Amino acid sequence: MSNVQPLTKEQAVAAAVREISHIATLPEITLKIIQLVESPTSTAQDLHKVIANDPALCSRILKVVNSAFYGLPGQIGSINRAIVLLGLNAVKNIAIAASLAKLFRGGSLTPNFSAKDLWTHSIATATASKLIADHIKLGLTDECFLAGLIHDLGVIVEIQYDRHRLIEVIGRLNVNDDGVPQADMLEIENEVFGANHQDFGFGLCEKWKFPRTFVNVCGFHHRPFELPEESRTIVSIIAVADRLAGELPGNFRLDQMSTEIPSDLLDDPWFEGTLRDYFPAQLVSRYAANLADHPLRLQFPEGRYLKFLVLQTGR
Repeated sequence: MSNVQPLTKEQAVAAAVREISHIATLPEITLKIIQLVESPTSTAQDLHKVIANDPALCSRILKVVNSAFYGLPGQIGSINRAIVLLGLNAVKNIAIAASLAKLFRGGSLTPNFSAKDLWTHSIATATASKLIADHIKLGLTDECFLAGLIHDLGVIVEIQYDRHRLIEVIGRLNVNDDGVPQADMLEIENEVFGANHQDFGFGLCEKWKFPRTFVNVCGFHHRPFELPEESRTIVSIIAVADRLAGELPGNFRLDQMSTEIPSDLLDDPWFEGTLRDYFPAQLVSRYAANLADHPLRLQFPEGRYLKFLVLQTGR
């Protein structure tokens, strides 16, 4: 009989994050951008100096900036000009989105899952998050977009750490012909990995020194009600947007047996005061139009399937 004890959740997360340290260096420039924008003394020139060290990133940023979505006058040919017109925070979030897109590359892991599916879902969640933030006049639309984009980073950790275990998880979900899982992904992840994708996302974001809001989004987007009320707003928005995105055909929803809003969130004072009468009927009609105009946009071929054209991130 083996005397090897199973890893605790904390040990499982630490082992995974340590094992994938080779990808944890990817966002080094991203971390510098975040640090600059979070600093009250940073300038547009400071940000330009950091971004200029990565010509490919510069190109992707300018492609987004010059898209019809932003409607800027004339062709913007420099990062400095983009920062002046859009602001430090907007360019920061474009840069982060463009750099993180590299993580979502790869072929199909199973017939029911590929990293591209996850990127599709991430863009849909990000766009819904921004739309919700606009509606409630939160004033943090760029942050909400980015939070929606990264909320499932923990699944990327699982892919990089041990794809065979993730394949086992997906196999045990008994996904039906509509792509709907018949078992709880988080429970199965806990059994197979010793932790779930929320835990892995939380650990990776802490390693990358992401702002606490983004750490919480990755770690609590399935359970925002477990956070203190003052830390819950953006995480709750992502929880709602995640389910709205799950309603769309052709994108990742393996972690959602149902796209209905959880009863815990429905009873939350924040939700009661902001979105109960707005989601989903009034939101859905505006959602497709908002997505159609976004530079990381999607199309609805024949009104049936989603095909994301992530043109501005080089995918």
